[in-house]
Amino acid sequence: MTNNKVVLDWLREMTDMTKPDQVVWIDGSEAQLEALRAEAVSTGEMIKLNQEKLPGCYYHRTAENDVARVEDRTFICTPTKEEAGPINNWMDPVEMYAKLKKLYAGSMIGRTMYVIPYSMGPVGSPFSKIGIELTDSIYVVLNMAIMTRTGKAVIDALGDNADFVKCLHAKKDVDPEERYIVQFPQDSTIWSINSAYGGNVLLGKKCFALRIASYLGMKEGWMAEHMLILGLENPQGEVKYICAAFPSACGKTNLAMLIPPEYLKKKGYKVWTVGDDISWLRIGPDGRLYAINPEAGFFGVAPGTSEKTNFNALAATKKNTIFTNVAINNDDNTVWWEGLDKNPPENCTEWTGKQVNGKTFDGKLAHPNSRFTAPAVNCPCISSEFENPQGVPISAIVFGGRRAKTAPLVYQARDWNHGVFVGATMASETTAAAAGAVGVVRRDPMAMKPFVGYNMADYFAHWLEMGTKMDADKAPKIFHVNWFRQDEEGNFMWPGFGDNMRVLLWILDRCEGKADAVESAIGYLPTEGAIDTTDLDITPEVLNELLSVDKDVWMEDVKDQKEYFAQFGDRLPSEIKNQLEILERNLNK
Repeated sequence: MTNNKVVLDWLREMTDMTKPDQVVWIDGSEAQLEALRAEAVSTGEMIKLNQEKLPGCYYHRTAENDVARVEDRTFICTPTKEEAGPINNWMDPVEMYAKLKKLYAGSMIGRTMYVIPYSMGPVGSPFSKIGIELTDSIYVVLNMAIMTRTGKAVIDALGDNADFVKCLHAKKDVDPEERYIVQFPQDSTIWSINSAYGGNVLLGKKCFALRIASYLGMKEGWMAEHMLILGLENPQGEVKYICAAFPSACGKTNLAMLIPPEYLKKKGYKVWTVGDDISWLRIGPDGRLYAINPEAGFFGVAPGTSEKTNFNALAATKKNTIFTNVAINNDDNTVWWEGLDKNPPENCTEWTGKQVNGKTFDGKLAHPNSRFTAPAVNCPCISSEFENPQGVPISAIVFGGRRAKTAPLVYQARDWNHGVFVGATMASETTAAAAGAVGVVRRDPMAMKPFVGYNMADYFAHWLEMGTKMDADKAPKIFHVNWFRQDEEGNFMWPGFGDNMRVLLWILDRCEGKADAVESAIGYLPTEGAIDTTDLDITPEVLNELLSVDKDVWMEDVKDQKEYFAQFGDRLPSEIKNQLEILERNLNK
């Protein structure tokens, strides 16, 4: 499929090491993919679901020891430990290559190696990057065909260029003790072995789109971020775009596919989804920041997804979707998971393959991290700009977290540098769903803690530097939101879901200079009446409480921020220290 010497030399080296029985190039054709689906069904790797109710949909079950990303087995291998930083697992690249080569030796004997050329972003876009993944898993091929643009068009776009990310995956024995997901940023290389779970083996996902891309962005002057992209259309038909970053369990996908409350829907407001997970951002010729979603599909968590919580995400799964580790309703060969509805099927197969009565089964029918891989084009609210190779102009960047008492419902950073500090201090409190104590503060700067491909302190510096390259009046305004503020009884004070649009409207009005705000110790807060609460059962007193800043609670948080930043030592940018001092000074006034 190609005469690219660099590609062919690398492929020869990898096949000599892994020794597959045969090598198959993925050309992206529907005929080839359909043949692979049939083969996967014949071997039991996949199950064909009810094609009347779920056309083009398939089911896959992973090993019980292989159900999620494994951060403790994920490495950033740079020449020095300092380049990887204190947050990443590090090993010397020479040592890691030697270790992995032993594991990969002969790992594909008796198996087929599939060669997947893929583009992150629309093929040929100035934002886009090309990768080639070698894998012995049909499941990976079929998922990558949904999550990325794959095939001949990609390899043609690459031509003789040596600039591509080299990705190698081998299922091997799916042995958790020998499982490694390793990024070599300087080599633009990703090696994954002994896993068959999506997040560890779809190497275009977090491995390339964030870990490798964040390093490339730092080197080349752009940004790879763990952010949704949504377009908000007003009744006049104007669309403004927002990027937003949230740690897990903070409603990121729900916000990306938000359905406006009835009152705003009647007025003519709409929301368009550009991306639910990852943004690549570049400064355009006009000095504004533009974003694309480098992915072509959604790799979503199934449990909790329902018509009520996320109608659009559920609609996206109705055709040409791969479901992983959910339950199967044996009566009609469809799927079920906790939170889909209140009617677990009686006659079903739970996620490990046991036949059970779902109504009496004492356990989870679907794994809590079970997934759907759905084409983005299936989403009813997918943006018409989804394939725009130039990206969409970003008006606002929103950071968020789950805080019971600290952060108000919304506040605006004073300027870009203050906004970077707001993102760098992002945190969430643990919920009952997580193992361990409830309410423990976990710092997750820009929601990138597990995904930065280099030293986090240098990542902060890169954000600060990007601010100097944009026209100050064209740079996105930066905000922080918290949908999870609680009252004294522990009840959530804000309704959330579609009503979060009311906060987004204030944010966009602030970007346009149309909304009032009052300065506080932490940034700009909405003035009384600035957030539209029409048809909302919320008193002015509750809204005031939602927007209040408790000095004592914040001083505790400052203490925690200082401890967190201490780990970066002298590498921490002086501007971050400066912003921390300003915050402390403001609180003490």
